[in-house]
Amino acid sequence: MLEIGWFSAKLFFKGKLLRNPVYFVKQTTIGIAVGFLLLVLLAQAPIPFYLPIILSSLVTGIIMPFLLKDFKMK
Repeated sequence: MLEIGWFSAKLFFKGKLLRNPVYFVKQTTIGIAVGFLLLVLLAQAPIPFYLPIILSSLVTGIIMPFLLKDFKMK
């Protein structure tokens, strides 16, 4: 398992893992922005801070597979 992770990391840093790195960065940025915006908006509400963290993490985790559904690797 660690060997697969190490091999993938080496390919990523050599630029040979992602077919379209711009698409990957764009979709990941959209997901992070949505999660961050949700966290900031929910943090303004008078609720304990752990709830916005849990909810924004959950929403971000749910939308990432939809954002990266057309993601291709070499």
